[in-house]
Amino acid sequence: MPTPTPLQRRSRAGHPRTALVVLVVAALLLGGWGAWRAFAPSPANAGEQLRQQARRIEALEQRSATLARSDQISRQANADLQATLAERDEEIAGLRADVAFYERFVGATGQRRGLSVHELKLAPQRDPQLWHFVATLTQNLNRGAVSSGRLQLALEATDGGSMRRLDWSVLRQQADAPGIEYSFRYFQQVEGDIVLPRGIRPVRVVVRLLPATGPAVEQSFTWSAASAPAGG
Repeated sequence: MPTPTPLQRRSRAGHPRTALVVLVVAALLLGGWGAWRAFAPSPANAGEQLRQQARRIEALEQRSATLARSDQISRQANADLQATLAERDEEIAGLRADVAFYERFVGATGQRRGLSVHELKLAPQRDPQLWHFVATLTQNLNRGAVSSGRLQLALEATDGGSMRRLDWSVLRQQADAPGIEYSFRYFQQVEGDIVLPRGIRPVRVVVRLLPATGPAVEQSFTWSAASAPAGG
């Protein structure tokens, strides 16, 4: 038998290695394909998973919207509560001031005074010419006696550089307008509305009390003081 050449020896030796490499690669490919077939979702399972994910996203979005709405409602409720508490605090402070005044007024050490106007307050309304007034009337000179009569207002104002006085009928826009009745033992708040003519500048308000018996009583208040906001 002739002796194999070097080339023939290399060729024969390379055949087993090539076969082994091919066999390993084939095994890996076959194993990978089998694993993908075993674990990869089928088309039906993929569609169901997509639907489940969509339902979960919808549920989470709905929950997020519900929580946001609940938070908004809670914030609004808290703001309303704070506003209510502030109003109550202001109301309590006013009531305490009134009680202190009444205690001083009707107490044994209170100063004796006849019919008078303790306070006058004016507040603007939506119509800039319309004003609402509240006059606090007092008397403790004759304890137990009833003071009754009518209240009227007059206004001192400048009009075109000159001072003029507007009586009750002008302020009420009614000829021979009757005054507002009052009747009390110690104090009473009398209120009503007046209309200011256009173009005037109020300077002073005069409260005129016309008791059922006895002389009339007049007290004046500056417009700036009477129309100042409460607490201002």
